[in-house]
Amino acid sequence: MDHNFWHQRWQQQQIGFHRDAFHELLTEYFPQACPNGRILVPLCGKTKDMLWLLDQGYKVFGIELSELAVQAFFAENQLKPQVTCVGKFKQYAVDELVIWVGDVFDLTANDLADVDGWYDRAALVALPPEMRARYVALLRKTLPSGSRGLLVTVEYPDGYREGPPFSVPENEVKSAYGQRFKVQRKARIQGFVNNEPSVDSPVTEQAYVIYD
Repeated sequence: MDHNFWHQRWQQQQIGFHRDAFHELLTEYFPQACPNGRILVPLCGKTKDMLWLLDQGYKVFGIELSELAVQAFFAENQLKPQVTCVGKFKQYAVDELVIWVGDVFDLTANDLADVDGWYDRAALVALPPEMRARYVALLRKTLPSGSRGLLVTVEYPDGYREGPPFSVPENEVKSAYGQRFKVQRKARIQGFVNNEPSVDSPVTEQAYVIYD
């Protein structure tokens, strides 16, 4: 899975992973996961969850590969960002919201030095297994001491569908993040199919609070 895969998804508007409503696991569990501060939102796309975080008083720092997604977020929410370059990234910024356009794997500990927590609904589940291991290793290495996060995953039976989103079992979450963090599963809810809930679907979503 390379950059072109995601660029094509956004160019062709194949974005069934995008939700127009705030995610219920975010609104229910994020305040206890990380009460305040600056929040990293990796592979943020154009999620409205960033607006919810801002409304709750958080500062938001998104990272997204697709500039089309970032431009759409600002346009659809009638926000006019200042656009500058920061190292390898192009930065879009309005008040307490900053989004960097670029590769999440280019982030360094210095880039995340003032991050207090993170919210991941779209990053881990977007990656195949070998990239997930690399991604979690990046978080373990670069997030500041004391960081706290909320991770939302998807689970479904082997062979049920092809990712993304990929099924990420609980034992993988605990094994990968547990090399540095404590991991607590807080909820399991009915998942979505084609962006709609389905009682007949074997897809579930899980919420994990992860912390030092």
